[in-house]
Amino acid sequence: MTSYLRGWLSAGISSISPPPQTTTEDGNNPDVPALTRESPPPDEDDEGSATETERDREDDDDSPPAFPSLNSAQRVQQKPSAASNPLPKVLTDTQLMPPPPIPSNRLLNPIRAGPGSLAVPPTTTKRPSKKREKVALAPGHSPMDWANLKASGKDLRGIPTLMRVSPSMLKQHNTRDDAWTAINAKVYNITPYIEFHPGGEKELMRVAGRDGTRLFALTHAWVNADMMLDACLVGFLVAEPSS
Repeated sequence: MTSYLRGWLSAGISSISPPPQTTTEDGNNPDVPALTRESPPPDEDDEGSATETERDREDDDDSPPAFPSLNSAQRVQQKPSAASNPLPKVLTDTQLMPPPPIPSNRLLNPIRAGPGSLAVPPTTTKRPSKKREKVALAPGHSPMDWANLKASGKDLRGIPTLMRVSPSMLKQHNTRDDAWTAINAKVYNITPYIEFHPGGEKELMRVAGRDGTRLFALTHAWVNADMMLDACLVGFLVAEPSS
């Protein structure tokens, strides 16, 4: 049975033969379409122009364009010196910031502060010739105790309102129990501060009843009298009234 089937299959396959193929004179099969590639005719205007490869190389140039353009009006009007030296000019310190003007004589010699003046209070730039001597303060009279006394709200002025004080009125308050002094045109009641003064009672009583601005500046100009005696301010020093 197996041999029969094999013979029958082989006979059927051999009986089927492929159709004859015909060829043309150039050897091509007429049944298969031929593909031809034709290039476009050259343009008369493109004679001598760059090839496609050269144009691709020009397109790949990543260098930035010239600014301003080479044929622009800015380059035509540009000075030859600037074109030959493109680097920016480096300015010196004197050109960037000129030196300050020389101060006038008025600034070198400031006006001294007088009664009711807004001028800068006099100060000293050198150490006092006489050595300052401090005294031993009684217990409870340290600078911290004085600050606590001012913050307690106790009346240290002795007057209800501020007043205008003339030199003659200031001269009347020159005792240990009633001592006033003027510093930078401000009048203070220094009576409660006598026991707290680090220089002692004797030194502080030197300015009682008079203007102590000069002596205060010569002794300790670095001390802020306004902050130290703000609670003792009684008024402002004014000139004597005209009769």
